[in-house]
Amino acid sequence: MTRSGEGRTRPGVLPSGVCLLPLLLLVVGIVLDMGTPRDVSAAACFTAAPIVAAPLLSLRGTVLVGLAACAADLAVLAHFGLLTDRGAYSDWVSILTMAALAVFLNRLLHRRDMRLRSVSGIAAAVQRAVLPQPPPRIGTRRIAARYEAAQADAQLGGDLYAVQDTPYGVRCLIGDVRGKGMGAVEAVTVVLGAFREAAQHEPTLTGLAARIDQSLMRESALRDGIDQVEDFTTAVLAEIPRPGDRVRLINRGHPAPLLLLEGTVRTLEPARPALPLGLAMLAPDPGRTDTVAFPPGASLLLYTDGLTEARDPSGTFYDPADRLTGQCPRSPDELLAAVVADVRRHTRGQVTDDMALLALTRLMPTGRAPGPTGSGP
Repeated sequence: MTRSGEGRTRPGVLPSGVCLLPLLLLVVGIVLDMGTPRDVSAAACFTAAPIVAAPLLSLRGTVLVGLAACAADLAVLAHFGLLTDRGAYSDWVSILTMAALAVFLNRLLHRRDMRLRSVSGIAAAVQRAVLPQPPPRIGTRRIAARYEAAQADAQLGGDLYAVQDTPYGVRCLIGDVRGKGMGAVEAVTVVLGAFREAAQHEPTLTGLAARIDQSLMRESALRDGIDQVEDFTTAVLAEIPRPGDRVRLINRGHPAPLLLLEGTVRTLEPARPALPLGLAMLAPDPGRTDTVAFPPGASLLLYTDGLTEARDPSGTFYDPADRLTGQCPRSPDELLAAVVADVRRHTRGQVTDDMALLALTRLMPTGRAPGPTGSGP
């Protein structure tokens, strides 16, 4: 009667106390039968115990509960001197039947769980292949990325990020493709593939954006109906050229990045709005490149709209610029951990959209992380 071992069907989903419910039913049944007249039967408790055990316990636990239920009913019959009464065994036969059915249900649930584990493992492997973790450090920049799915078991979605060290500096991409499901995943692979190939060869961010545009338009041409028009991706392309004292940005219809430095937060709005990637046929403009200073100790936070559209129970949207003001994260990992924890507090754990986060922190000249000792979110 343990949750550990082979055959466990709902690992990590239910509180441990719930697994004591079959035992509680057995105890209640015995107490009721022993403490009430002989014409009052608590066989329903003995019948329910193995059925309740089937989705909660392992195979061995379910079998033990079934045997315990049969033995408890026999003990009650012996207590009232009914072991020789054939009519009294009808309840016992019902309990035995339910115990056998419980074992059968336990096996069905176990097989379903194994299939779900396999699918989840494949999805996790695909996610690692599509969205690999960036290197923790490139030159004087420390890097961290997080993908927070709205559903606990979800692994894949339409949010994306990428970081690449190129001859032109460190180049980053964060984006959100239109739609959900496998169509969104296909678009993610197209955008990331185009970025990874073009980032090494295109000398400018505008050229890089144009290459991704072309890839998305080729993909869109293979689709029919409204998808041919609305297959687009909002994105921010960032480039930190050597020696790393500035950041170049192209914003294609995406939430503006944030620059954090010594407790202040600056929203890096684009000087000129541009359409999302994949809509170049409507306005063939790769976007304007904006350049901002990136001093030592500063952190650049890029994110998808799952962050800014997170709402508390009253409907108030999460404002990352306001919530992060006054905080001095010492590393990009610390920054992202603080953001994720704060979003969960803001939404009371009711997150409704996937969220991708990418942070880069420029180290101090000494190589230390920014912020005084002991400071942090």
